Amino acid sequence: MTADALSRVSLREVRPGDLPVFFEHQSDAEGARMAAFVSRDHDAFMAHWAKIMANPACALRTILSGGSVAGNIGAWTDGAERLVGYWVGREFWGRGVASAALAQFLHCETIRPLTARVAKHNAASIRVLRKAGFAAAGEESFELPSGERSGELLFKLGGPAEG
Repeated sequence: MTADALSRVSLREVRPGDLPVFFEHQSDAEGARMAAFVSRDHDAFMAHWAKIMANPACALRTILSGGSVAGNIGAWTDGAERLVGYWVGREFWGRGVASAALAQFLHCETIRPLTARVAKHNAASIRVLRKAGFAAAGEESFELPSGERSGELLFKLGGPAEG
């Protein structure tokens, strides 16, 4: 990641006006395929974001690149795990935006271990996690709503890695 990528990427609190951009990002078919994610319709998306924005255990940030909303990043607790996830709009892919955003986010999200789950076929996101110091910690599979099985890799930061 270049110093230029770091300097042009910043994080700020999520604002309601960011949500339409986030909605478009998660509606992108290629982005959803890369994330092995089923896009939500508008109402379900807005309800989900209203819920997570109201949850004080969620750390949510808007990713800005060159002043434009490039995506979002956050951490939340699911059972005993603290998870991190991010979504960057396709128009920002390949520019170091996700790497810069994750590096910055890890300075404000200090709970460890921190777990990330990534689709096995998402080589770009795997590179982002490894650059940030996450280590392979296992593999799982899950069923998509279509009935198709998808594989995901688990990565941990600050916890035992299984490799």
